[in-house]
Amino acid sequence: MIEPASAPPRTARPPRPGLTRPTALLLAATSAVTAANVYLNQPLLGAAARSLGVAPDVLGAVPTATQLGYAAGILLLVPAGDSHDRRRLILGLGTASALALAACAVAPGVTWLVVAGFAVGLLSPVPQLVTPLAVALAAGGGDAGRGRVVGTVQAGLLVGVLASRAYSGALAEQVGWRAVFGCSCVLTLLTMLVLSRALPRVPAAAATSYRSTLASLPRLFAAHPPVRRIAVSGALVGIAFGAFWTTLTFLLSKDYGYGPTEIGLFGLVAAASALASPYAGRLADRLGRRGALAALIGLVIAGWLLLLPGGGSLWWLLAGVVVLDVGVWGSQAASQTSLFSLDPAVHSRLNTLYFTLRFSGIAVGSLAGTVAWSGGGWPAVVVTGTTTALAGLCVAVSPDRFSLRRRGRS
Repeated sequence: MIEPASAPPRTARPPRPGLTRPTALLLAATSAVTAANVYLNQPLLGAAARSLGVAPDVLGAVPTATQLGYAAGILLLVPAGDSHDRRRLILGLGTASALALAACAVAPGVTWLVVAGFAVGLLSPVPQLVTPLAVALAAGGGDAGRGRVVGTVQAGLLVGVLASRAYSGALAEQVGWRAVFGCSCVLTLLTMLVLSRALPRVPAAAATSYRSTLASLPRLFAAHPPVRRIAVSGALVGIAFGAFWTTLTFLLSKDYGYGPTEIGLFGLVAAASALASPYAGRLADRLGRRGALAALIGLVIAGWLLLLPGGGSLWWLLAGVVVLDVGVWGSQAASQTSLFSLDPAVHSRLNTLYFTLRFSGIAVGSLAGTVAWSGGGWPAVVVTGTTTALAGLCVAVSPDRFSLRRRGRS
């Protein structure tokens, strides 16, 4: 069991309320709404550029700023979930992110929009707080309940990510890009209102200061081999994932002649991964960390092999997308399930470590995929993705010096 070096002796706490199915679905919906806010600006760039009288590539700084803000929020704000009431953090961040969306809706110029976009990202790592909260509420369900809960909440996050682009693009054509931000602001506020009435209060996981939780992150990563293996494996799989989705646009445009609309709709093929996420969490419950990650990262490798024909077969491409995405998002659910088998007092920090490396891997993968495409075309991209996924598999199944779980299999 991981115990932070600075944590005081544990004291008895009152029993926590259980996680009902309606509450679990509400938390999944919260993840969907708040995750969508991070990605909805991407289809709006052309319309916003015309409205503000600038070239479209100038507004490329908006999604970049939002993603940087999101990474900063995960690193700086999510650790507070271990030392503060997660319910209050979720409600506070959700409300503040709604105000940032309103600022985007009334932006008079590019600089305002970039700054407001950064604020949206910074205040949106709510899903990374929702998942530990759901696990804490379901603590009475044991290990089996943990995987199911993680998978359910992650399915909501995936629905938000996948639906955000289609929803924002379609709505912008009807009512304009500013109204998209306005509608998302209202939806986020309504979600927070429902949460404030329905979400039970849960005591802070650990009686420590925010500064202590933030300072403990390097020590937590360095001192515990299971945490390192899961986080590094997640980063390597993230590289494989980032390389694929960046270069897929090049492949579909060059070999199939698809335009932006068709390419955007192609991403909906990955919706199968949202349906598979709850089962991935249960797989981690049944097989343990190594068994589940071996199976799921194995799917990532299989997906890349199916993708090898590239521009030669659309059906192979579709099959590869589904298999790869199920493996990528399934391995994420299994990784989180394994991390949440550790000390509840550090769950938010474990989420911070995992997602910081995960998003870093995706960013590196986007660059690596672009370089591979420029140097050797689609076959070079497949080699890059397969190699990094294989490296992630090796790291994930390597033995540790001690058991990952406090009870049961590792």
